[in-house]
Amino acid sequence: HAEAAYILSHALRVWEGVTKDPVEADRWLRNAAELGFSNAQHALGIDYYKARDRAEAARWFRLAAKQGDANAQNDLAACYFHGAGVPCDASEGARLLRLAAEKGHALAELKLGVLLFAGEPVAGRVLPAAPGEAARFLAQAAQQ
Repeated sequence: HAEAAYILSHALRVWEGVTKDPVEADRWLRNAAELGFSNAQHALGIDYYKARDRAEAARWFRLAAKQGDANAQNDLAACYFHGAGVPCDASEGARLLRLAAEKGHALAELKLGVLLFAGEPVAGRVLPAAPGEAARFLAQAAQQ
């Protein structure tokens, strides 16, 4: 069961009263991710990002993002904005930020609000400023 594998992975890393075993934790995390559990896919992406394997991180973020995981959408957006493991594509980054922001992801709401307020350049053109929409996303982020 994918969720059980994910929780076991977490337990082997951080739970008090459980013997820490990072190798087993990694094995269970990968198992859960390969079974399609989006939380595990996102967590594995973070592990690869920390290990500086940006392409593999983006691959796992993408798998979780396709399932609607707002954390993964936000992190994959950052990859696209910075060209980390994927080609730099601010339009795709903005699209992913919007998906995450519309799910109530506070950091994505903040980033999208700033982007919309400023009318930032995206893919060689300027994303038109939308101050009303920017204020809505910023207000939502501020309330969290």
